[in-house]
Amino acid sequence: MKELEIKQEAFELRKKFGFSASEPIRLKSLLLKEKILTCFLKLDDDFSGMAIKAKNNKFILINSGHPLGKQHFTICHEIYHLFIDPAFSTHKCQSASFDKENKPEYAADTFASYFLIPEEGILEMIPKPERKKDRINLSTVIEIEQYYACSRSALVNRLLFLKLISAEYKDELCKQVIKSAKLHGYPTDLYLPGNDSQIWGDYGSKAKKLFDNEKISEGHYASIMADIGIDIFEEIKKNINQ
Repeated sequence: MKELEIKQEAFELRKKFGFSASEPIRLKSLLLKEKILTCFLKLDDDFSGMAIKAKNNKFILINSGHPLGKQHFTICHEIYHLFIDPAFSTHKCQSASFDKENKPEYAADTFASYFLIPEEGILEMIPKPERKKDRINLSTVIEIEQYYACSRSALVNRLLFLKLISAEYKDELCKQVIKSAKLHGYPTDLYLPGNDSQIWGDYGSKAKKLFDNEKISEGHYASIMADIGIDIFEEIKKNINQ
């Protein structure tokens, strides 16, 4: 798939999901709305994520050991595989590698860039005096990455592609990322790991329905809920003591 086609696919999917060409996407809300069960686990560093389709169900696995900004990019990468990829297959992904030798993964990375950090939005947020090469201020870069909840590396790669910065200035902008955000008064959650062991979706609801309909035993239900950190017996005790 050519670059312009991928850009259009990202625009069309944004539109389908109800987002404009420039607004940030609240990924958790989107995943819940689209009923994509998303699980976060600490994995090897070269394992960013994985997408799975099973009949009408969609699943995403994300490495919670990566910073939140990188996780958001990976989610968008996996959204490409679930909704766009013409030759979808379940496989381990290393997002943001932009490996041109691996065409499906390169397409997924390119899509994620357009989908998460749209060109229209970037340009809207850059003051006119800063739209010349290597004139964008660090404060503007931080403001944009916070607005789109993306990593510094993902944003500067977009700026490099748009010819707004040089490779040398890109390296300069990527120095002391967390410290620079702090000095500009922003929270640093975006640059740190998070979401460990979280599950976004109706996993618990489905398990409860199976138990209520006597499709699974109480022990099986307890085991399933324990996987998401909920002790049903402790919850029962709390209710009795109230």
